[in-house]
Amino acid sequence: MAKAFASQGDMTEKKITFDEIGDGLYAFTAEGDPNSGVIIGDDSVMIVEAQATPRLANKVIECVRSVTDKPISHVVLTHYHAVRVLGASAYGADQIIMGDTARAMVVERGQEDWDSEFQRFPRLFEGHESIPGLTYPTTTFSEDMTVYLGNRRVDLMHLGRAHTAGDIVIHVPDQNVMFTGDIVEDHSACYCGDGHFSDWGDTLDNIAAFDVDAIAPGRGGALIGKDAVERAIESTRDFVESTYAPAAKVAARGGSLKEAWDAVRESCDPKFADYAIYEHCLPFNVARAYDEARGIETPRIWTAQRDLEMWDALQG
Repeated sequence: MAKAFASQGDMTEKKITFDEIGDGLYAFTAEGDPNSGVIIGDDSVMIVEAQATPRLANKVIECVRSVTDKPISHVVLTHYHAVRVLGASAYGADQIIMGDTARAMVVERGQEDWDSEFQRFPRLFEGHESIPGLTYPTTTFSEDMTVYLGNRRVDLMHLGRAHTAGDIVIHVPDQNVMFTGDIVEDHSACYCGDGHFSDWGDTLDNIAAFDVDAIAPGRGGALIGKDAVERAIESTRDFVESTYAPAAKVAARGGSLKEAWDAVRESCDPKFADYAIYEHCLPFNVARAYDEARGIETPRIWTAQRDLEMWDALQG
């Protein structure tokens, strides 16, 4: 291959930050690696995104224990991807919550996704031998639900398809703070390989309508203040549109996947080449954009073998 597959060559440990983004609300970030969120209630703690393995989840737990000794009662997972969910067992939470659609995707494609992601990004699966198996929720919901951590209200909502068909967001009204999962990123490439390009912008509009004061994005630094929030929402929108539009033009004239790849690179490289995991995401993003533009509504399941074949076709 012309270059190391996906992020197999990325073995550099990232610096962890743990930022307070509201009273009792924290963003666990690590220089473009998957983020987690922490919501401290009156008597217990909710975690947003579990990390990929129990060993990595323990890094989140260490940060939690630096600010509170309250028990962790809930783990909320914004979607089904392995790097977000397979560490859930470490928290010992009574409730693991997903949207209905995300749970269905675990059933449909969870094992294939685990195998695929493990091959793509081995560093994020540190301690993989401690994963007990696929993560299934104890509780699911369709459009929205509310959890009370004592008097603290936490609203869980499906605002539309974007990064996956089953994305949810978490809003804490008393601080007007949102945890968006991978619907919003900051100076990190959006992974669109399981995405819905045509819906993503509307979902961003639905998030923007909350006019929140801070966001913990899926990757990248904590977004504190309305200016930072708006900037990240609009840069995410630009990334998604700049990926889909050139691929759609190629597909419309019957061009090839490789031609779509060249067109997307021409559009995106000048703006996003320095974003975290950009080179990792781009082939998967182009493949999905090309599929969607040709009328393939449901993202095809990525397998370890399909990953390698696609990578060779575009990067080899």
